[in-house]
Amino acid sequence: MFLILFQMISAIPSGWLMIIDPSGNKLGIPIKILKHSPFSNFLIPGLFLFLVLGIFPLIVFYGLVRKNKLLILEKINLYKNYHWPLAFSYYVGVLIILWINIQLLFIKEFHVYHFIYSMLGVVIVFIAQLPSTKKNYSKNID
Repeated sequence: MFLILFQMISAIPSGWLMIIDPSGNKLGIPIKILKHSPFSNFLIPGLFLFLVLGIFPLIVFYGLVRKNKLLILEKINLYKNYHWPLAFSYYVGVLIILWINIQLLFIKEFHVYHFIYSMLGVVIVFIAQLPSTKKNYSKNID
């Protein structure tokens, strides 16, 4: 849960700053790093960061804490024997890994935060697959 919270807390403000200032100035990111990307500014990456890597983990975090049913998410839950936040926390981890790899593809530079967030994604995926985690989010009562 803490790792999802960390992801959410780091992505929401960063994504929001990219949305309100697509030039990257508010974050101190030079626009020139986008020269190998399909983007002319940070608006689209900011929207993705804010919504997919910020708001989506917020919903997952809520589900991890409450274990309540959100019907729409239960319907697209691939792990039918487990509460939806288990599968969706796995998805968050995979999305983080994809996001970082796509960044590296476009930016062509490696920074320590790429490693940190890649490992964050890997650890979230790993924890979501642990037997103890699956037991905790199982719908079956033993």
